[in-house]
Amino acid sequence: MSVTAPQGFEAAGVAVGLKSTGKSDVAVVVNRGPRKIGAAVFTSNRAKANPIIWSQQVIADRTVEAIVLNSGGANCFTGSFGFQTTHQTAEKAAELLDVSAGDILICSTGLIGTGDETFRAKVLTGTEQAIAALSADGGDAAAHAIMTTDSVAKTAVVSRDGWTIGGMAKGAGMLAPGLATMLVVITTDADLEALDADTALRAATGKTFDRLDSDGCMSTNDQVTLLANGASGIRPDLDDFTAALTELSDQLAEKLQGDAEGASHDITIRVTGAVTEQEAVEVGRSVARNNLFKAAIFGNDPNWGRVLAAIGTTSAQFDPYDVDVWMNGVRVCTKGGPDRPREDVDLTPRATDLQIDLQVGDAEATIRTNDLTHDYVHENSAYSS
Repeated sequence: MSVTAPQGFEAAGVAVGLKSTGKSDVAVVVNRGPRKIGAAVFTSNRAKANPIIWSQQVIADRTVEAIVLNSGGANCFTGSFGFQTTHQTAEKAAELLDVSAGDILICSTGLIGTGDETFRAKVLTGTEQAIAALSADGGDAAAHAIMTTDSVAKTAVVSRDGWTIGGMAKGAGMLAPGLATMLVVITTDADLEALDADTALRAATGKTFDRLDSDGCMSTNDQVTLLANGASGIRPDLDDFTAALTELSDQLAEKLQGDAEGASHDITIRVTGAVTEQEAVEVGRSVARNNLFKAAIFGNDPNWGRVLAAIGTTSAQFDPYDVDVWMNGVRVCTKGGPDRPREDVDLTPRATDLQIDLQVGDAEATIRTNDLTHDYVHENSAYSS
């Protein structure tokens, strides 16, 4: 059910030829109310795609009627033509839904720097066809339509006493944080005030999507959107809603990690004993972005020396000669020196757990990443061909 699991939402996904595969490539999600609350976080990349520029204007009043998404073209660095395409897409959706174009969010994903009249025509046609196909059961179709190099659609649903949150996500490459990552649409029938929706989304994103750092590459099109309509008639406690939203976001982030391009290991890096959570994040991210460490994991080599070398580049407080490191439950390093033999570590399973204890505080954080493989290089060298 995905984004149509909560009451009062309809969605659809259609194929209009944006993808050479002929698979579905335009999705629409519509909020039927009674409330039309929207919140979003966007990439912090200064190089922003046209849909991001548009959507940042739309979300300013926190009122959103619908969101239109296309795969098969990022509509980024396509000049004034590209922004006009985004504007026309919103106008087309608004006309068909009898709402304001200023309340329509737009998302695009695909290759950067491509777009022509044919692209525009297909996006507009897809918007029209998707709106005609809107259904309360259309969530899964929408989730498939936003896929690019994804191998599977990514959806999740979390239900509480009388209210529900549903979500869909796409992303398999260019997964690195900057307020948000990939394209994610989340819906809920909980009754929320606009400010609370924004607060909850930022808190959940900061703990989940913002800590998925698969390949260190930040996209130009990243957007995470929350739509709320109050259709359940229930207003949950903000802390309870934030916890449920974080749970759903974490499920989607884990699915994104598991589908990362060419990856053979899903690496969960847990940093404990830090002075602050921010420093724990910095340490975890330094390892997640270290190609030598990621290559070692690909080779099933528990090379903990590369872990210490990576965290030594950070500004976090710790003594390099008082750090412990575990790999898949085996302590391979203690106080900056060797502990158990490397042969005791089994890195053949896809799930790989790395724990780093800095021994200087009580704060902790978890970062998700993947190994660096031949397949990742091949897939990204061949992607545009």
